[in-house]
Amino acid sequence: MIQPRKETDVAPNRPEWENLPLIKVVGVSAAGKSTLVNGLREQGYNARAASQEHSEMAEMWRKIRPPALLIYLEIDLVTQIERRPDVSWDPAWLATEAHRLRHARQHADLALNTSGLEAREVLSHVLAWLKGQPNPIAQMSYPLPPVPKTGSAASSA
Repeated sequence: MIQPRKETDVAPNRPEWENLPLIKVVGVSAAGKSTLVNGLREQGYNARAASQEHSEMAEMWRKIRPPALLIYLEIDLVTQIERRPDVSWDPAWLATEAHRLRHARQHADLALNTSGLEAREVLSHVLAWLKGQPNPIAQMSYPLPPVPKTGSAASSA
C-alpha cells in the first residue's frame, strides 16, 4: 500500500489527511478534473486537480507537490462543447491543450477518455482502478474537505 508520508516528512499542525499520498488529476478543459477530484475526496483520497492545460511548463504537474499517482483525463471536442457551451472551443485549442499536457499524458498512471461518460461512471472507473492496484493508495475512512473550485466550477459558483 502506498502509505502516508514518513513522520520526518509530515508537516506539523496540518490535518492528518494532508499527509496522505497525493493523487493529481490533469486533463484538457471540461474533461471532469474538478468533478473527479471532488468524488475522490468524498471517498477519503487526497486528490487535487492541476490546471496544467493552461501552462507551457510541461512538468508543472510534478514540480509543484509531486503526486504519488497521476490521472490524465481527455475528451473529444464534441463533448467539450457540450459540457462548456459558454466557451468557444475549436480543434486548434483542444490540440494546444493536448500539446501542453503531453508530458503529463506520457507519465500518467491512468489515462481515461471521459467522452460519453457521466461523472459517476468516471468516478466508478477510477475507484475500481485504484482498488485494483498492486500497491493500493492509502485513504481516510471519512470524506476530505473540498478543495477550492477551478475552471468552470469556479465561474459557476
